[in-house]
Parts: sequence; structure tokens; C-alpha cells
Amino acid sequence: MKRLLLAVALCAPGIVHAQSRPSTTAMTCEANKAFVNSRQAVVLGTGRDLYERFVSTQAQCASGQTTEPAFAPASDNPQCMVGWRCKEVSRDDR
Repeated sequence: MKRLLLAVALCAPGIVHAQSRPSTTAMTCEANKAFVNSRQAVVLGTGRDLYERFVSTQAQCASGQTTEPAFAPASDNPQCMVGWRCKEVSRDDR
């Protein structure tokens, strides 16, 4: 069992690097919005070596978090409102 866990641990970094994430810049604004809504919560590339988590509703945020509009560059709009971003609730918001 220990050998199996060691093998998985050694392979995991390669698996993570092999995965690519969709890019907001490769899709239109409407396609980005639809993608976030269909997945409910997703990490998208937003530029070279940049990525961000977008959600469709506050239900995908942790307890004690709220949402704020999230903008990202799309192929047809440099400031597309893709969905929402989770953020900690500040004392001023309570």
C-alpha cells in the first residue's frame, strides 16, 4: 500500500502540469459566461500564466464569503463580466 501511495505522489505533479485550463481569451464573452454557468465553478486562464476561479452564484463560495462581479478579457471584449468571484466578507459588509 505504501508503494502505491508513493507512486501516486510521484506521478501527481506530472498529471497536474499535463492538464490545461480553458482560456477566456480564446472564447467570446457570451461563451465565457455560458461556460461558467454550465460548470457553476471553474478555473479559467485569463492570460499568460494567469488564472482565476469564477463562479455562477454565491452558493459556490465558502461560508463567510460573498460575491463580486468578475471581469476577464475575452476574444471580443477586453472587459467581459464572466461571472462572479468569491471574496471574504469584510466587517464593513456585515
